[in-house]
Amino acid sequence: MEEKKKGKKRKSTGGVLGFVRDFTYGMATHGMARHALKQRSSMEHLFILITMGDMLGIPILPPYYSLRLLPHVVPQITTWKRRMLREKDLMDSMY
Repeated sequence: MEEKKKGKKRKSTGGVLGFVRDFTYGMATHGMARHALKQRSSMEHLFILITMGDMLGIPILPPYYSLRLLPHVVPQITTWKRRMLREKDLMDSMY
């Protein structure tokens, strides 16, 4: 069984031409992929702030709606609190 695992290798996509194609694809889309992930993270944290702002003392929505959304937000609450209460400086906005 271990021999089967060792035998599995990543398929080559055409030698040097494949490498150049993969390299240029990675260089062209890496910035867009990072921007999309950062924007998604920012939107998720904004959603949690709007729904669970009571935890920080910012009541935006009535508690009824916050409690209805609580099961969907529970896994992200600790990282959200850490991010919202963290001290920010100039370098945070650059990256």
